[in-house]
Amino acid sequence: MEKGIDSYIREQFGVADVDIRTYSPLTLAYIGDGIYDLVIRTIVVGKGNTRAGDLHRRTSQIVKAHTQAMMMDILLPCLTEEEESVYRRGRNAKSPTMAKNATMSDYRKATGFEALMGFLYLKDEFERLVELVKIGADGLHLKF
Repeated sequence: MEKGIDSYIREQFGVADVDIRTYSPLTLAYIGDGIYDLVIRTIVVGKGNTRAGDLHRRTSQIVKAHTQAMMMDILLPCLTEEEESVYRRGRNAKSPTMAKNATMSDYRKATGFEALMGFLYLKDEFERLVELVKIGADGLHLKF
């Protein structure tokens, strides 16, 4: 089996493997936020070369908490028990901060979504991560 991105980075920088079940949900959400942003930026840039401001505007609409929360409403029936458990842990985590332009409900769902993205990334299940993003994007009829 081919190594995932996370495994490759860890190997190249001599970072030890860690049991991801020991990570807090907010740690999973931290890495998940970055990975989800990278996936969306990759799609947006792939749609055509344009001004950085336009790229940022299109990306921002998709990665904001409200959109992530709506994605979770679509994805919940598609999740495995393990994925749903990770989502719930992230959603229920007590964060010391909150998004500026999000309701508390959207922010919690988005944190759960990001925790799920981080979990799948760290498990080297990038195909599943992208599959879920595609299901959510298709369900919301997102225009990249």
